[in-house]
This record gives sequence, C-alpha cells and structure tokens, in this order.
Amino acid sequence: MAWPYRIEDWDFALGLGRGFALERDGAVLGTAALFPCGEAHATVGMIIVAKAAQGRGYGTRLVRALLEAAGSRSILLNSTPEGRALYERHGFVPVGTLLQHQGPYTAPAAAAPDDRVRAMGPADRDAVLRLDRAATGLDRRPLVEALVAAGEGVVLLRDGAPAGYAIARAFGRGHVIGPVVAGTEPEARRLIEAALAGLAGRFVRIDTAADTGLSPWLAGIGLPRTGDALTMVRGTLPPAGAMRVFALSNQSLN
Repeated sequence: MAWPYRIEDWDFALGLGRGFALERDGAVLGTAALFPCGEAHATVGMIIVAKAAQGRGYGTRLVRALLEAAGSRSILLNSTPEGRALYERHGFVPVGTLLQHQGPYTAPAAAAPDDRVRAMGPADRDAVLRLDRAATGLDRRPLVEALVAAGEGVVLLRDGAPAGYAIARAFGRGHVIGPVVAGTEPEARRLIEAALAGLAGRFVRIDTAADTGLSPWLAGIGLPRTGDALTMVRGTLPPAGAMRVFALSNQSLN
C-alpha cells in the first residue's frame, strides 16, 4: 500500500496495543490495531486491506473486531479519504482535518540558541505526562513513556518549569517530530525548531491538525504539505484544556 512503516514501526505500535490480522488460506489480507487510553477511550489505526482484496467486506470485518475489543470506549482515528464511508457506517463522525508535511529538511543559517528550550531529561517525566494529559484529556502514559524512551525529547520552560514538549524519533522514511504539546502556536514553533536542530539533511515528517495554524509555517521552512487525513470520533472525547497537541506521534497512535 506504499505506507512507509518499517518493521520497527510495527513492532513499536503493537507493543502498545492489540493487533488483528485477517487471513485467508494462510495469507494476511488485512490488519488493524487498537490502542487503549485508559478505560474510557482508545485510538485505532494500522487499518489496511491489500489492494487485491478490497471491496469484499474485509475492512468491515476488521472495524467490527476493533469495536468489539474497544467495548464501551470512545474511539479516535485518522482516516484516509477512501475509508471515510466505512467508518461513518460504524458511527464515526468527522471532527477535523490532519495535514501531513514531510520532506528532506535543509537547515537554515544557524540561529541564536533559545534558552527557553532544553533537552528533556529523566527528571522531566512527570511534568511531560501532566502536560500530555492536559492537552489530550487522555491517559496516554504507556504511549508517552515509550516515545520518550525511543526518541530525543525537548522541553520548553516557563518560569523555570516545563510548559511544553516535543519528541523526534526514527520513523518511516526518516524521522517524525511528534507529539508536540504546547500552550500556543509560537511555543509549538520553538519546540519544533529545537527538535529539527539535529535533523539537517534528514527526511522529516510532521502531522498537524489544520486548525493549529502551523501548516503555512511548516511549508515555509521546507516541509511541504503532501497529504491529508480526516480525524473522526465514535463517542465523545474529553474537552480541550489550556494545552494543545500541535503534532502527532503518528496517525495511528495520535
């Protein structure tokens, strides 16, 4: 399907959730995965049906398996345009648009160091978890801890305390920057600039919601918009707080 996931990316995701495979005559025709966020919410992703097997109801079977495993949880997903009708038939409604920006990153001329942003350390763990909970309303501790362990994090300071964070890690064709959690768009830019500092010459991907306002800026720094996804929800999500997720860890995990 030309998705850029490496086997390492599949291993990382499946370590955080429950995976499903649809087989026929010993051949895998489709996959899906559920990622619980506590007892009330979940995200789903990695939903793929082989091109030669599409149009035969296999996607419906995978979605029903996910719904059964999710139980009463509300579910968040990011859909391709082709998947929208399938998800709508199962009670998902659109709530936003996700914009994919990616490409080889060429660093600009060296800028003055930003003393409000520093490398993330072990002592920042609890603060980062609090910031993530404030931005999402979700219990994402397993995901955030796995991302911190797998990537290189930075934190933004306000009055000497962490007030935002970003993580860059190997993914797909190069590196992905996300999550990016901050209180304002300028703070999100500071975090992204810090995360990009070590990625000159690398392929970089950033997925951001259309309403964050980051898309024109990302295109302006050399990461063009290359695709869209539709964010959909079945059930309800916690209300937004003072913090916000400005970029996702990836479209399946959110």
